[in-house]
Amino acid sequence: MSKLKIAVIGCGSIAKFRHLPEYKVNQHVEITAVCDIFEERANEIARQYEAKAYTDYKELFANEEVDAVSVCLPNYLHAPVSIDALNSGFHVLCEKPMATSQAEAEAMIEAAERNGKKLMIAHNQRFARSHQLAKQLIENGTVGKIYSFRTAFGHPGPEGWSVDGRDSWFFEKDKAYIGAMGDLGVHKSDLIRYLLGEEITEVGAFIETTAKENTDVDDTAVCALKTESGIIGTLAASWSYTAKEDNSTIIYGEKAILRLEDNPTYSLVVQYTNGEVVNYELGKIQSNEEGGQNTSHVIDHFVSAIIEDREPLINGEEGMKSLAVILAAIKSNETKTIAKVFE
Repeated sequence: MSKLKIAVIGCGSIAKFRHLPEYKVNQHVEITAVCDIFEERANEIARQYEAKAYTDYKELFANEEVDAVSVCLPNYLHAPVSIDALNSGFHVLCEKPMATSQAEAEAMIEAAERNGKKLMIAHNQRFARSHQLAKQLIENGTVGKIYSFRTAFGHPGPEGWSVDGRDSWFFEKDKAYIGAMGDLGVHKSDLIRYLLGEEITEVGAFIETTAKENTDVDDTAVCALKTESGIIGTLAASWSYTAKEDNSTIIYGEKAILRLEDNPTYSLVVQYTNGEVVNYELGKIQSNEEGGQNTSHVIDHFVSAIIEDREPLINGEEGMKSLAVILAAIKSNETKTIAKVFE
């Protein structure tokens, strides 16, 4: 079969270090076009991947016969560009958070359905081996009834990751809308929903800007979450973990405690109530730190969903439900009340 033609919109760090190299090694695709508002950046990436360069995504959509696009843009552009791509007849892989409001997310889902195209949101945490094994242990009853959880995602901030450093759009509220909660927190709301297999219904949150100067987006957040069956736990997202990244999750169950990405050697540690401890060495989780997995598995999953004509694991509905938790956290912080998800 002929290869899928791919365009990548936005040539910042997430495209450079995740999407483009992972498309490059996938034998089923061909990177045909790239786009960035900075012409020099677009041209550099285009040369590297032998693709055509654009500075206007609408011009790319009009001129290129592509099958799918990756949307790797600032948060406020995720919805409009994804919708334009879907309406142009392209499958879409959109970076997280999928949108900045529930209405935007719903419009993206509607566009995908109306055009008969795949919409996937790039939540890579579901593909970590430790997380997938933990989900199996929960589903097969090994952990027993789940009592509580805590999950955290934090690092020193996007200035060490973004191609624009401290001048990155991540720190501009009109472009990012949300800071650490949109960058990191939404990954963990998606992970908890995935692991527990149920929805989060209520959120209480404190969201602050404590570590970064000259910005009006959040950099530190701590949330209390409650699921539909009454499981309670915490979610922390931060750009103020100045020494080392924390990407850990702990599930407290009736028969065992699961420690995920909490040990430098063992990515899953199962502590049973009878005293037995089982350590799983599964390789490091994909992260911004050196030594993380060199693939997110997101690209391969997206490509195979198109080729095999099946729904992606993290479709628009899933992306919207994970976003809704973060939107509820923002509402909770603003109103100083417990906020219902999807109220």
